[in-house]
Amino acid sequence: MIWRWLICSSVSLALAAAATVSGEVELTNSKDANVRKRRDYSGVVLWLEPKDRAAQPPAVKRVDMLQKDKQFQPHVMAISVGSTVDFPNLDLIFHNAFSNFSGQPFDVGLYPPHTSRNVTFKHPGIVRVFCNIHSTMSAIIAVLNTPWYAVSPPNGKYTIANVPAGEYQLRLFHERAQPDYLKSLERPVTVPEGGLALPLISISETGYKPEPHLNKYGTSYPPAANDGTYPGAPKK
Repeated sequence: MIWRWLICSSVSLALAAAATVSGEVELTNSKDANVRKRRDYSGVVLWLEPKDRAAQPPAVKRVDMLQKDKQFQPHVMAISVGSTVDFPNLDLIFHNAFSNFSGQPFDVGLYPPHTSRNVTFKHPGIVRVFCNIHSTMSAIIAVLNTPWYAVSPPNGKYTIANVPAGEYQLRLFHERAQPDYLKSLERPVTVPEGGLALPLISISETGYKPEPHLNKYGTSYPPAANDGTYPGAPKK
C-alpha cells in the first residue's frame, strides 16, 4: 500500500511540474494571398529540445493526412518519431502520395478512391509530401525527436503542453522561410514550473521562390493533371 502511494505521488508530482509554453507567430513579407489578405499565420512548426537532459521517449501516435479535393489535409503536420500517418483517399480519383526529399523517402503507390495507405516515420526530419498524379498537391510532415511541439493555427497563437520545467532550445520550421533565417530565430528558453509565455516571433518570407518539383520518376508533370491517363491509370 505504501509503495503504491509513493508511485501515485511521484506521478502526481511529475504531472504537476509539467508546464505550458505559449506564444504567437506572425508571417511577414509574404506573397501568399492567405497571409496578405487574411493574416493566415498557420503552418509554423515549433518544438522544444531539452538542453539539460535527454528527451523523454516521444509519444507514438497514428494520425490521418487526408487526400480530399486534390489537397493534402492538413497541409502541415508535426509528429513524433515512430508515429504512423495514414493517407486516406477521399476523392473520386486515384492518388499516389510519395516523398523523395530529405527526411524519409517513401512511395505508397497508386491507390483508388475510398482506400488508404500508411507510412511509419522512423527518422527525424522534414518530409515534403507530393502526389505523383497532381503537381499542385503538397504537404509537410515534421518528424520530431521530442514530444513537445506545436503547429501554429491561422491566428498564429500556439501552445505546447505538458513541458517539464528545465532548459530547452526552441526550434522552428516554416516552408516559405529560408533555413538560415529560421536558424537565427532559434533561442534557449528556461521553462519554469508555472509555465512560460514567449514574445511574438516574426518570420519573414523574404527570398522565398516557389519551384516546381518533379514526379517520383524524376521527370516533369504534364501541363495539366490527367486523372485518367497517367502511368498505371485503370483502363476505362
